[in-house]
Amino acid sequence: MNVQLVNSLVQIIESLTPEERRLLLEQLSNQRIQVTAGVCGGHPCIHNTRIPVWTLVAFRQQGADDQELLRNYPTLTQDDLTAAWAYYKQHPEECDRVIATVDQDGDG
Repeated sequence: MNVQLVNSLVQIIESLTPEERRLLLEQLSNQRIQVTAGVCGGHPCIHNTRIPVWTLVAFRQQGADDQELLRNYPTLTQDDLTAAWAYYKQHPEECDRVIATVDQDGDG
């Protein structure tokens, strides 16, 4: 472990303005979401899973809370859900469009 590097990073993070810190956390959160061609129709998924963000959002819109989602998807963590909600906040039209299409096709 590179303790010197970690200490340097801590100093840098502590020197960030609130806006810069928010941006950093947003960027770190976004790394949990990935788009892979040919996987789940190319829709954004939780990193290293085949769980699309839109699926989690749809369940949440139907009343599922985080604890229920974590029970139903035991490989997910609270950080994964937080990343999904942050992604949806940034891209609501994209997710809502997929949910509407699935509902219209009767696949949901």
